[in-house]
Amino acid sequence: MIPSIHKRGSKTVGLIRYLYGPGTEEEHVDPHLVAAFDPLTPDPGRDPKATYEQLQRLLDQPVNALPASKRPEKHVWHLSVRAAPEDPPLSDEDWAAIARRMVAATGVAPDGDETACRWAAVRHADDHIHIIATLVRDDGRRPRLHNEARRAQAECRRIEADYGLRRVASGDGTAAKRPTSAERHKAEREGRDRTAREELRETVRRAVAGATSEEEFLGRLKNAGLLVRTKVLPSGDLQGYKVALPDDRNGDKEPVYYAGSTLAPDLSLPRIRKRFSDGTPSQDTDTPSAQTPSGPATARRRTATTAWQAMLVIDHGEDAEVAAHIAAAGEVLDALAKTSAAHTRAELREAAFAFERAARSLIKAERGHDRALRQAARDLVYSGPALGRGEDGATTAMVIDMAFFLVSAAAQWHAKREHAQQAAAAREAAEHLRAAYDAAAKIPMGVLYGRGRRLSQRLRQKQLAHLRRAVPELAEQVLAEPGWHALAATLADAEAAGHDPTALLTQAAERRELQTADWVSDVLVWRLRRLADLPADATAMPEPRTTAPKGGAVRPSPSRIDRPRRAR
Repeated sequence: MIPSIHKRGSKTVGLIRYLYGPGTEEEHVDPHLVAAFDPLTPDPGRDPKATYEQLQRLLDQPVNALPASKRPEKHVWHLSVRAAPEDPPLSDEDWAAIARRMVAATGVAPDGDETACRWAAVRHADDHIHIIATLVRDDGRRPRLHNEARRAQAECRRIEADYGLRRVASGDGTAAKRPTSAERHKAEREGRDRTAREELRETVRRAVAGATSEEEFLGRLKNAGLLVRTKVLPSGDLQGYKVALPDDRNGDKEPVYYAGSTLAPDLSLPRIRKRFSDGTPSQDTDTPSAQTPSGPATARRRTATTAWQAMLVIDHGEDAEVAAHIAAAGEVLDALAKTSAAHTRAELREAAFAFERAARSLIKAERGHDRALRQAARDLVYSGPALGRGEDGATTAMVIDMAFFLVSAAAQWHAKREHAQQAAAAREAAEHLRAAYDAAAKIPMGVLYGRGRRLSQRLRQKQLAHLRRAVPELAEQVLAEPGWHALAATLADAEAAGHDPTALLTQAAERRELQTADWVSDVLVWRLRRLADLPADATAMPEPRTTAPKGGAVRPSPSRIDRPRRAR
């Protein structure tokens, strides 16, 4: 059950008309009163003699009793309470009880307070109610509404337990503001997949990824096609910024601007500046640094290595240090989504969108420790878009595989600290990364599968011996996986390059537990190819001396999608 406290207003009758009206999409059905401060409150939905103006005058009476100079300008309080889609339908009596609990919990009308604020609860859909209240008590005083949003959330958790409803993860006040119903309806009318607020938040996040200065950040916003307004102090220093979509207009045909702080807490200019002061050297915004990889494949390899190092920090680091790494991991996901090929871009975009919630918690990030991940995000951006084939495509599969484990480590870290929303967001991001990996790995793993099938019987037995010596506890599991042939080919490639396959495989297996991997063989393939500095695209390597498998033709590579799933 989700409570939403809306922006305060000044016109009681305007909100009443909306609540009892048809809605912007004719979605309001049978609007009627379910509860109010007084049982005799007129209901314009069910009583043909009752009018909106009668209800407005009754609710506004304490406000109008004050001298005009003492009346609050924004006196209309509005709370909506929505049940989850899978919750059973609640009766009017249930919603009436819930409304009374919410006004009591928030301080609008505490239990037993006979001079509290006046309020009314309207139901115009099966799954939610709206509560309207006027913020002057009957005794002329103002209500005490300190932290009413947090108290509303806490009461909803108790209501869920009492009514057997879906238990929503408790928040900690670090989530981005949800789109309003008006913003959602506007997006639907205009055929947008997401609201303007959500599109802007995603675009601003991508602009921040790896940026090292205000000038670079603002330049990226403009290059992304956003309208940008800045506020400059008399000293010449930048105080803040606002952004708008060029085609998102209000009733006066003017662009609708959002300040960064209203998009997400960590997108305010002061919070973004802290990323710039992390010790990363300032660089020209038009050209990459001398250390920036020369191409997408190199950037992806280095990002995979950096992600592995970040996982060690998440597993063993101090909380403030870990929080910084998790926040920077979000920048890496944004950069991947921005630069990856079309067949992986949608899932990577969803992964970055979901993980955004996991990047913030009440644990303050200690900036500076995250510079390696932020540099990796910068390298991805400046290396340019990756093709979905060849070394670009194969290293994309490599980095997504490592990103999955990085995000999973973040989920475990949040779960241990009872950050329920962040842990759930990280797990959702991991599922999208899983799907992106399947799309990215199909071709390169298929190539490796074919190489492994073409190995001679002697070479296959040799690689099997390496496997049994290095990871005896995992050998049978790996041999049962379709990816075993790809691993055998990789071990042969590593040996041809002068490495000891047993030692290399032992090192790869020790770097983190593998029992929860979907396919252990896949994880070992990418770790080995990165550790041994082998081309991720096996077509770039000469074939080992082989003979065709018994029976002649080589079987085609198996579809990754057809594999049975096993939870990581």
